[in-house]
Amino acid sequence: MNRVQRKVSIQVTLLLLFVVGVGADPASAQSSGETLTLNEAVARTLEGSREVRDARLALDGARQGMTEARGRLLPRVDLTMRYARNLTPPATFLPTILFDPTASPDDVTRVQFGLDNVWTGALMVEQPLWEGRALAGVRGAARLADLRAEELRAREQEVVTATRLRYYDLLLAREREVLLRESLERVETSLRQTRALEAEGLASEYEVLRLEVELANLEPLLDRATNEQRAARRALLVAMGTEPESEEIVPSGSLSSLILDDPEANAPEDRVLLELMGSDPTAGADELLATAREDQATLRQLRLEERLRRTELRAEQSDRLPRVSLFGSYDVQAQQDGSPSFFAGSGERGYGRMVGVQVSVPLFTGFQRRARAEQARIELRRTEVRLDLVEDDTEAQLRSLVEAVAEARSRARGQSRAVEQAERGYRIISGQFSEGLASRLEVTDAEVALRQSATNYAEAVHAYLSARARLDALVGRVPGV
Repeated sequence: MNRVQRKVSIQVTLLLLFVVGVGADPASAQSSGETLTLNEAVARTLEGSREVRDARLALDGARQGMTEARGRLLPRVDLTMRYARNLTPPATFLPTILFDPTASPDDVTRVQFGLDNVWTGALMVEQPLWEGRALAGVRGAARLADLRAEELRAREQEVVTATRLRYYDLLLAREREVLLRESLERVETSLRQTRALEAEGLASEYEVLRLEVELANLEPLLDRATNEQRAARRALLVAMGTEPESEEIVPSGSLSSLILDDPEANAPEDRVLLELMGSDPTAGADELLATAREDQATLRQLRLEERLRRTELRAEQSDRLPRVSLFGSYDVQAQQDGSPSFFAGSGERGYGRMVGVQVSVPLFTGFQRRARAEQARIELRRTEVRLDLVEDDTEAQLRSLVEAVAEARSRARGQSRAVEQAERGYRIISGQFSEGLASRLEVTDAEVALRQSATNYAEAVHAYLSARARLDALVGRVPGV
């Protein structure tokens, strides 16, 4: 039996289980709400994620920092204006002999130097010609912007991966609830029918007790599955940047009917689950590791941080170099008595004009410059150590994830065969029951075995899809980003 036939056969058998067991509608066990595909969930996450918005704002801030850093190389123009009212004009005492040669050398005369109103205006222009820290600051701001851009990419990959994992979790929780609810309803119907047969002497008390025990075991499991589905739905909504109780969503697709070995044989809603993949695990660990070293988000961030730390170190080292700048100023001063008049009259004004070159050489700063340079060198070394650590950790994680993907794929194949065997066993026991050669308990046991096999297969597919999502994130090839 090929996989397409197996899928159809499983669906037919599940329908037969449903008809023979209780005639309950599986759709009634599902939560009503808006159907949400995986692609839609990823798109909504990238649009509404608060973590992504925070990373975008950080990038915008870094770009503004680039503008600020370039501004330090442009001319600085300052205009200052000042008005002061002398309540008591300033005065000093000079030897009277300066004004009267016949005066005694010990005599002094009070001389007033200021008037009532004092006006001061100055226009100053300074153009840096050479300043090592400012040049290094421009390079550092560019490095920081590159780092923030990579952090945004990493954040997008993180939230998309988290959305994929939470979407798979919601699918699994939903299928567990549906399977348990259907089994519960079948057991309840079988229990009613068996009690009726017991009253007529056609069934034993043990058969009734066996079904009552089965019912008592299923009820708390159903409650737990319902709560797990609600929790998974809330987690997905939060990942998409939506309030956890704002809407009811129903995931599209089914893990138990997903065919891993033949994607084209799946229904469209199931095929999407396999299409949203990045890296190819069959490429081998070495090839994936080479890709991860180039594209893995954390490694890229650390390399950019290493470049930033080197730039910061050069900026601190450049502080020992001279700073050269060109400057010029234009001053206007005016004083007058009486009521204030803006900068007085032309005869009461004084002007000053000046241009020049300034050279500043730091000679001693109390060992601060050397300490800052050493701190920058230490931060660079720390970044290099973290880079080495992450490279080794990435290799270890990648090889483990490749093995986990292969193990989950193998497990899914094995569970697929188990579903086929459970399906065949159910058909056999159902036929014997219809001929009076098997009891209802045997039919129930066969149904439970088939349901458990279907659940195990869904869990294996969930493990495979989750491992693929984590592998994509580790390699740095997350689809949609």
